[in-house]
Amino acid sequence: MRKIGIIGMGHVGSTLAHIITDRGLVDELVLLDINKLHLQAELLDFLDAQSFLPSHTKIIAGDYADLGDADIVVSTFGNVHLTAQSSDRFAELAFNLKQIKSMAAQLRAAHFHGVFLTITNPVDVITGVYQRELGLPKEQVFGSGTYLDTSRLKREIGQRFDLDPRSVTGFVVGEHGDSQFPAWSSIRILDRPILEIAQERGIEVKDLALATKKDAFQVVQGKGYTNIAVASAAASLIESVLTDSHREVVVSRYNQKFGIYISLPAIIGRKGIVSEVYLPLNPEETAKLKQSAQSIIEETKLFQ
Repeated sequence: MRKIGIIGMGHVGSTLAHIITDRGLVDELVLLDINKLHLQAELLDFLDAQSFLPSHTKIIAGDYADLGDADIVVSTFGNVHLTAQSSDRFAELAFNLKQIKSMAAQLRAAHFHGVFLTITNPVDVITGVYQRELGLPKEQVFGSGTYLDTSRLKREIGQRFDLDPRSVTGFVVGEHGDSQFPAWSSIRILDRPILEIAQERGIEVKDLALATKKDAFQVVQGKGYTNIAVASAAASLIESVLTDSHREVVVSRYNQKFGIYISLPAIIGRKGIVSEVYLPLNPEETAKLKQSAQSIIEETKLFQ
C-alpha cells in the first residue's frame, strides 16, 4: 500500500494533495496542519470531490502517530508572507526552525523510517536540520532544491529559442536562493551545447539566470504565494520515489565535500537518493558552486 503524509495544508500542501488524489498516486493520504478547523475543512473538500475522480484514495486528517508506516512524508509548511515582504527565502528560517524540532520528535516517536521530502524554505538549510533531527540516513532525506528553478530556466530557454521546455537538458545548481546558477557548460538544446547555438544566433542567454531567480517572487507579488508549480514539482519527485524510477533529477541532497545539503544531480528511487551524479563544471562554475555552498554554510552557522 502506498501511503504519504503531508505536513502543512496551506496553499502548497493543499495543491499537492489535490494533484496526488487527482492522479491516484497513493492508496492513503494523511493530512496534517496545526489549524484543526482548517484541516477538517480541507478534508471535507477533498472527500466531496472523490466521486468525480477516476481512482479512490483514502484521505484522513491525521496526526504524527499516523505516519509511522508512511512511504514518504512531505514538509510543505512555512510562512510565505515573510518571503513576500523581504524577497528573501531566508526570512522564513527562524520561524520554520521553531516548528521543526517538535515535528521531528513526533515523527521519531512514530518510528517513521520512510523517505522525507521537504519544500519548506530555505530548503537547503531546512533539509539539513530535518535530517539531523530525524536521525534518518542522509539518503532518505532530501529537498526540492533547484528542481523547480531548473524548470523555470527551461521555460525561459524554451521561450527564447521557441522550443518545448522538455527539449532542454541541464540544471540550475547550488543554493535554492540568490547564489543559485545555471550550469551553462552542460545545458543542451537540439542535441548541442546551448552556448554554441546562442552564439551562432546572436542570442544572449546569461540574463535568463536572473529571470529564473525573479520568477518566484513575481508570482508571490502577484498572487501572494506560489503553489501550482512547486506542488507539481513535489508530485513529480514523489512519483519518482514511489515507482523506484532511478530517474536523474536535481535536488537538495547531502554533499560530503561541503558537509551540507545543496542542489546537485542525483538518481532517486524507492529509498530516496540512490546515487550521486557527477556534473562536469568549468572553473567559473566550480567557483560559483563553492561560493553558493559557503552561503548555505554561513546561514546554517547562525542557527546552530
